[in-house]
Amino acid sequence: MIKVSKIAGADEAGRGPWAGPLVAAVCCLPKNCKLKGLNDSKKLTEKGREKLFELIKEKADYGVGIASAREVEEGMVKALNLAISRALKDLKTVPDLLLIDGKDKFSLEIPYKTIIRGDQKERAIMAASILAKVTRDKIMENLARTYPLYRFEEHKGYGTRSHREIIERCGICEIHRKNFYIKELGKRLGDLQSAIC
Repeated sequence: MIKVSKIAGADEAGRGPWAGPLVAAVCCLPKNCKLKGLNDSKKLTEKGREKLFELIKEKADYGVGIASAREVEEGMVKALNLAISRALKDLKTVPDLLLIDGKDKFSLEIPYKTIIRGDQKERAIMAASILAKVTRDKIMENLARTYPLYRFEEHKGYGTRSHREIIERCGICEIHRKNFYIKELGKRLGDLQSAIC
């Protein structure tokens, strides 16, 4: 049996939005690392995530990888594989085993194990989920300055009512996933790909 001495967790943020990148994070927590309130990022407040985000960065070996909206359009699992691979390259040391939230199959350079609802079961995955979520939110807030009409700072690219109304009025912009989440919406609204505010 192969002895596993360093285990890391991996999770993503941005699987469901209509716009923006997919962000994956890989995190290896030190043994006996105490992070009060650590949980799945979706179960934390924005303030709670921000606080833990800074603590995790101080205490853990972590990496973040990004797949662009164009890469997401080529397939979600392919984009996630790219983002995780990029996050692994950002680590200081390579883990012996990677625990990944979900059930997708990947092509990675290290052994991995997928865990359904892993972000509720494994501390390293919880930490990775926070890193990915906060990083992506910050990216979308920055993109909101480039595309102010779309109010990405409010909905982070997700398919909210206000986001839908903006698309109906302005069309889509360069960071929308034109052939992915907008596909069904585009059928109802006509050819939005050529309409850019």
